[in-house]
Amino acid sequence: MDVRRVKQILSSSATIDVTYHGSSVWIDSVDEEEGLATVHLRGPLEERTKVSIDDLIEIRD
Repeated sequence: MDVRRVKQILSSSATIDVTYHGSSVWIDSVDEEEGLATVHLRGPLEERTKVSIDDLIEIRD
């Protein structure tokens, strides 16, 4: 995924499915300079992790 798309997803009111290494995640924020996104797993755990934007995959129908 690229920074432009991550920013679009963050600003969207729609629910957009994104995975990180096969796990469904929510994107919380993006650091354009570092090429990182802060994400957390969908579900009860709220632990946030910084990951490479390149490792995020948008799931499209």
